[in-house]
Amino acid sequence: MDADAESLVFDPQIIRRFDINGPRYTSYPTADRFVEAFDSEAYRLWLGQRSIGAFSRPLSLYFHIPFCNTICYYCACNKIITKDHGRSAKYLRYLARELALQSSCLDDRQPEVSQLHWGGGTPTFLSHDEMRQLMAATRKHFRLIEGGEYSIEVDPRKVDQRTVELLAELGFNRMSVGVQDFDPNVQQAVNRLQSEEETNAVIDAARACGFKSVSIDLIYGLPKQSLAGFARTLERVIAASPDRLSIYNYAHLPSLFKPQRRILESDMPSADQRLRILALAIEKLTAAGYIYIGMDHFAKPDDELAIAQRQGRLHRNFQGYSTHSDCDLLAFGISAIGKVGPSYSQNVKTLDEYYDRLDAGTLPVYRGVELNADDLLRRSIIQSLMCHFELSIESIEIAHLIDFHDYFATELGDLREMIAADLVRVDDRWISVLPRGRLLVRAIAMVFDRYLRADRQRVRYSKVI
Repeated sequence: MDADAESLVFDPQIIRRFDINGPRYTSYPTADRFVEAFDSEAYRLWLGQRSIGAFSRPLSLYFHIPFCNTICYYCACNKIITKDHGRSAKYLRYLARELALQSSCLDDRQPEVSQLHWGGGTPTFLSHDEMRQLMAATRKHFRLIEGGEYSIEVDPRKVDQRTVELLAELGFNRMSVGVQDFDPNVQQAVNRLQSEEETNAVIDAARACGFKSVSIDLIYGLPKQSLAGFARTLERVIAASPDRLSIYNYAHLPSLFKPQRRILESDMPSADQRLRILALAIEKLTAAGYIYIGMDHFAKPDDELAIAQRQGRLHRNFQGYSTHSDCDLLAFGISAIGKVGPSYSQNVKTLDEYYDRLDAGTLPVYRGVELNADDLLRRSIIQSLMCHFELSIESIEIAHLIDFHDYFATELGDLREMIAADLVRVDDRWISVLPRGRLLVRAIAMVFDRYLRADRQRVRYSKVI
């Protein structure tokens, strides 16, 4: 189905009715289902098989840079607050060790890479020399192909014209710019003071340096946020004309994330206010010509994400929506998650553990999962719903050798309430997410999650909306 063939429908009543806690499905099974029985040796075996037969895929690389100068109270990422570049210098030395160790497990030497991403934390915490060092270490073991997607998350408060120029020199051609909200009251409440001027300066520099795509990240549901204040933020963001926008729902889970304990509950917008803020964002962005990609993402009609969705090539991974569906993902650094063949793996979460493992010459993997036939089947269903808002039943039956209606009789029964509410349509050939259900696609995908059937404790997940 063409993503812009039918308009998105925002129905507050329906959203309130089906707004439940659930995963974001950057993977299936989700990371909380990974097991420690999948260890560094299991990962090493999959790396060794990567170039064999059906497992040979293009490569994507992810680097987790955990350091930040200051703490943003809303943040739920694995980060380290410091101003000491001695810590990042040591970390880069160990990243180089992990690069050497992982690449030594591959059959092919200097394999081609079509996608690379630096996330965090704050990747732009690194000094210019440190950025050069990390990219040189990467290119020592991998060959970044011409025309690949090489992206970085940027904090405009820590970046100037020269830094953007350096990023372009190093090969980066896509940038994600953190904004969250331009309202000074909100910024004060979350400890992230950032002017519109410095943000626009970074975006202008990226365009001048030939970056192919600039994305802006916003968050709704933050403390002190108001409809009028977010309307002003949206006006300024639309004026900046980013290629893509992500508007994330703030998940307030102070019991899990300590920095969030500094946010006053009394400052939080009500559930009704959050819904009105989201409705306003959808209205303004679609009026400005942006296409709703899915989940929290919007893109211009000529952006690669929108084109990939129209062509049926859109994919979802740990960095969100992607145009590269068939990549193996090698991940480096603390807590980084990778995907090789029918397996997922995650690195240890602390610096001490990371350094100890690498000092011992061991891959720093502490958990993961090998997908069985049922996992692969359900992953393909969830991917299709999340990325394309529809599923060809016949294609699933042919690919996985099942009778869909028999195999998923329970799930199809569970969809009846959503069918009655016009969220989804099911016939003999297709499952289609209707315009009224697109904002709730996570809830629809959850019906096919076998692990949730055995575990109804969903408090660790954020709300769908």
